[in-house]
Amino acid sequence: MTSSAPQKRLYIKTYGCQMNVYDSERMADVLRPLGYGVTDTPEGADLVVLNTCHIREKATEKVYSELGRIKRMKARRADAGGEMVVAVAGCVAQAEGAEIMARQPAVDLVVGPQAYHQLPELIARAHRKSGERLSADFAADEKFDALPAARATEGFTAFLTVQEGCDKFCTFCVVPYTRGAEYSRPATAIEDEARRLADQGVREVTLLGQNVNAYDGGDGQGLAGLVRRLAKVPGLDRIRYTTSHPADMDEALIAAHGEIEALMPYLHLPVQAGSDKVLKAMNRAHTADSYLRLIERIRAARPDIALSGDFIVGFPGERDADFEATLNLVREVGYASAFSFKYSRRPGTPAAAMTGQVADAVKEERLARLQALLEEQQSAFNQAQAGRVLPVLFERAGRKAGQVVGRSPYLQPVHMEGPADLIGQIAPVRIVSATRGSLAAEPAPQGSAPQRVAEAV
Repeated sequence: MTSSAPQKRLYIKTYGCQMNVYDSERMADVLRPLGYGVTDTPEGADLVVLNTCHIREKATEKVYSELGRIKRMKARRADAGGEMVVAVAGCVAQAEGAEIMARQPAVDLVVGPQAYHQLPELIARAHRKSGERLSADFAADEKFDALPAARATEGFTAFLTVQEGCDKFCTFCVVPYTRGAEYSRPATAIEDEARRLADQGVREVTLLGQNVNAYDGGDGQGLAGLVRRLAKVPGLDRIRYTTSHPADMDEALIAAHGEIEALMPYLHLPVQAGSDKVLKAMNRAHTADSYLRLIERIRAARPDIALSGDFIVGFPGERDADFEATLNLVREVGYASAFSFKYSRRPGTPAAAMTGQVADAVKEERLARLQALLEEQQSAFNQAQAGRVLPVLFERAGRKAGQVVGRSPYLQPVHMEGPADLIGQIAPVRIVSATRGSLAAEPAPQGSAPQRVAEAV
């Protein structure tokens, strides 16, 4: 009897956003027919792929540091008579492909985010030591058309890319240059993938896009129409989406939050700053007031919605008064969670050449103040869940014996003592206590119905 076990070992290290997680999963799908099985460590791997992120400078430098470590492993493998192919994929590959090849000779090939479907061909060329080692052209439609229909999924949640690229050209952002112009997948292709995921036991999907609410599947229905379509897929009980731009949050999508039960009451809607002067310099296409009025309309449609945001402190030209405006906006909105960063200069972006660059010590102080406020709000939101009955999708066993762990509708981790057969199920639980990072629960009393939260914070 012949073994069907993969003969080659594939190690993928993923940096950055959820879209990179999705891309890494699809790379594994592309390579699986070639006999590659995923391993958890680069040691002994036949193929190492670093799927990179270019959003912040430190992330880029981490890639080069990791390549130095991989180079030593590759040399040891060669000394032992073996071979290790090293590939750099993702946004750093797109932005700095030629530099990577020059700076780190251990890299055999570079693959941009729209070209990873070409990995089998590029790997074959690398083995032959000839041909093109760099593939970073934009062709999103070709990529999705070339990907295998089957996906290897583990667990009960999955990412599903519906849109790529961005046309907004925020002055701090490299995405338009590394991911290209906005491209939306056809709704039929997305629905087919969602059905296959549901058939494999997936209960929740997160729709991904650099600017996901700009989705346009060509039928005029936008993201709201896609969500309504996916909500009808049997077995698919929960839908989320990220990341959104305020300028593309249309009334149809706002209405969908109030009308579609499967659409979770959690919205990541980055504002970046609370100062109109800074927002204009960022080319964000919204003001602080228009953002606040948008939040009002969203909460009118779904009063219990939890909001998440992104913030950049120390953008060029940001004064103390501008930063105080950001704090005031945060206080007015009330966030359940948020991501906040110091401004980082990205080569080739307009902001990198702006005057008024803020000193790092000032950025550090502002970030600490902002994060203290955001953490206070997150703790308050979590504490507000105590005593409520919430439906939780249990995803895995916990660290402690007899413990199961899942996610609330608001994406909070929830842990509870309970039987293993809860895993994969959505069950009502009563929240008994909360920390800033998670909720503790117990089985809900029989007959209890899940309760909507009156206010996010």
